[in-house]
Amino acid sequence: MYYELKAEDTVRVPPSMLVMKLKDAITKILREKYERRLFRDLGMIVAVEDVDVGEQGTVIPGDGGIYYKVQFNAISFLPHVNEVFAGQVREIVEFGAFASIGPLDGLVHISQIGNEKFFYDKKTKALSTKRGTNLKKDDGVLLKVSTVSLKGTTTDTKIGLTMRSEGLGVKRWEKERKAAKKAKKEAKK
Repeated sequence: MYYELKAEDTVRVPPSMLVMKLKDAITKILREKYERRLFRDLGMIVAVEDVDVGEQGTVIPGDGGIYYKVQFNAISFLPHVNEVFAGQVREIVEFGAFASIGPLDGLVHISQIGNEKFFYDKKTKALSTKRGTNLKKDDGVLLKVSTVSLKGTTTDTKIGLTMRSEGLGVKRWEKERKAAKKAKKEAKK
C-alpha cells in the first residue's frame, strides 16, 4: 500500500549547489538521499515532494556548506501480508514467477500459482498445467502477499506471493473459465 509521510531532516547544502535556487538544491539532495531506498518500517520511498525550507541556515566553522532544517512529504510503498495487488509477471523461472507489485518484485513459487500442478516448459519459457492452463511473461495477474521481509536493498528484500485463493490468478484465466462454462452449457442443449 502507498502511504504519504511527513518528515523532517537537516540538510547540508554544499558550496557547489549554492548557485542553485535553495529549494531546488534541497529537493535534489533529499531525492538523492531518500528516493528508491528501502526502510524496514517505512517501505520504499517512491517520491519526495512539498519541501519546506526553514528560514535560516546554520554555518559551521571550517565547513563550506550551509545546514537547513527542512520538512517534506514522502510517498512510500509498504506491502503487508494478505494485501491483494494487480501486478504483472516480469520473469518465469523453473521454480516459479517473479511479479511486480508497485515498485517492488515478489516471487510466486510454482506451488502457489494455482490449485493444479504447474510445470516449467523450457521451450515456451512458461509455467503450464497438463490441461493447458499457463502463466507467461507479461501476463496481468491478481496476487496476494503471503510473506514480507524488507531489507536495506531491493535485491535483499524478499516478498512471497500467492495466486491460489479464489479470484486470484492470471486475468485471462477468468475469461477462459467463463467461455468453457458457456460452451459446456451450450453443448448440453
